[in-house]
Amino acid sequence: MRIAAIVEYLGTNYAGFQIQPNQNTIQLCIQNALSKIANHDVKIEASGRTDAGVHALGQVFHFDTESQRPLSSWKKGANSFLPHDISIKWVSEVDENFHARFNVIEREYQYLLHHNETPSAIWYQKAGHYGYEINFKLLDKVLREFIGKHDFSSFRSSECQSKKPERIMHGASYQKKENFILFKFTADGFLHHQIRNMMSVILDIVSGKKPLDYVQYLFEVKDRTKASNTFSPNGLYLTNIKYEKKFKIVDLKNTIII
Repeated sequence: MRIAAIVEYLGTNYAGFQIQPNQNTIQLCIQNALSKIANHDVKIEASGRTDAGVHALGQVFHFDTESQRPLSSWKKGANSFLPHDISIKWVSEVDENFHARFNVIEREYQYLLHHNETPSAIWYQKAGHYGYEINFKLLDKVLREFIGKHDFSSFRSSECQSKKPERIMHGASYQKKENFILFKFTADGFLHHQIRNMMSVILDIVSGKKPLDYVQYLFEVKDRTKASNTFSPNGLYLTNIKYEKKFKIVDLKNTIII
């Protein structure tokens, strides 16, 4: 029997999602909790990995088990063994052909930016901070530069393990409320550190440090060393994962409330 689930977490206290030797990770916590409910070792497969300090509202994962439990037990039972900063939101039995990672058709990340001269003591772990002026008339133009299929070699980490640097960006937008800016990025997939590197480039352009054609230059040069420094992980959230309707994975339409 294959079970799919959606989990949210605050990544501040973890070394990322994926299990690593001698590190506290999201995956380790979830597997330990589910194993107690199943009475056997459980291994989960997730839609993707998030780095240390990165959060999620809609991470999807699946696992296999022969243990017969009510769906409510998988959710409530596992949550009772999970720390307060990890919470399973939805659980369902799915077709055994479903795979949380390989069946994804679109991923969405949101980045919450605190735009203020001084950093916030309250939001510093949950939002990135930027203290310089932003040209909002230019911001829409910059975001449109990323739409479409591009080679994101200049935006990927040197540790990125993906064999192909091309990705198709479906959407890049923002909304502003008071001193907060919420960015939304959707694509068929993302490379390691891609969004954090995009954020640095975007902010360098809208603050006047770089010209608008900097984005196209980076697409053409395909050199990570030519791009801006990697931005903070604190405001990055994995928010929504989309699959074909036949898999019946609920669309929670997660968004960060600002």
